Amino acid sequence: MSNKHFLHISDYTGDELWDILKLSKEVKTKFRARENFHTFNNKSLAMIFAKPSARTRVSFETGFEWMGGHALFLGPNDIGIGKREAIKDISRVFSRYNDMIMARLFDHKHIIELAEHSTIPVVNGLTDYNHPCQIMTDIFTVWEHLDNIENVKIVYMGDGNNIVHSWLHLAMRLPIHFVCCCPEGYEPDESTVRKAKEAGISKIEIINSPSEAVIGADVIYTDVWASMGQKEEADTRENIFKPFQVNQNLINSTGKNTLFMHCLPAERDREVTDEVMEADYSIAFDQAENRLHVQNAIMIKLSEKWK
Repeated sequence: MSNKHFLHISDYTGDELWDILKLSKEVKTKFRARENFHTFNNKSLAMIFAKPSARTRVSFETGFEWMGGHALFLGPNDIGIGKREAIKDISRVFSRYNDMIMARLFDHKHIIELAEHSTIPVVNGLTDYNHPCQIMTDIFTVWEHLDNIENVKIVYMGDGNNIVHSWLHLAMRLPIHFVCCCPEGYEPDESTVRKAKEAGISKIEIINSPSEAVIGADVIYTDVWASMGQKEEADTRENIFKPFQVNQNLINSTGKNTLFMHCLPAERDREVTDEVMEADYSIAFDQAENRLHVQNAIMIKLSEKWK
């Protein structure tokens, strides 16, 4: 791959992204067969968590250890990134102890600085700006179910958040039809939207009407209405976002056999009904499983680049 870190999907070419997706399929087959696959034998992964997450920790830790390595968890009390110690100092020290860093942080500037001073690969496990591992997982899951991604219509319902930003970065490199349907005032970052449109690869729409947005949708995707750090806004947001709930009526209005996706954790009967989460067309738990396989593929590709 042309980039030594995994910080934004758009840092890579379309061909490089396809290489990751194809490798993800191979790795998934090996993992399900419980084959010995010790790519990271005697290697260590430092996992920095400023934000807690069950899926991110378990998928990275399980994946890296299955591949023969050791994953070390560092929570907010272990390392006050950007507070107790300069980020560039942490980066330099960990580069001498470990073979790779995965960081799940609040401030996007922190992941950039971590990578700038690192002599080992840095993987972005999430920031307030983007979530590249999740969206690579999502497009892999779409590919698995539809056997195609070109011009697939993916409609995201809810806040124009870090998930949306990573979908837009993907749309700069692979041809999809991406719609962000959100309330007025909750649109994604204007600069990111502009860059995605200027790339000329995908069809990009920002729409405020759920009934209009979902017509012809191959996939409807949602996320919690109030992310970590926004919980004090939860009551206000609930009133604003109620019309954007994914329910059976919305699914029925697409005119297609639409798949449902959610990056989890889900607040059932808020952004999505329990009925939709449990439906046969819900592939949210396929997404959750695929985090493990796609992240493994990303780490393998990065390790090859640094050899």
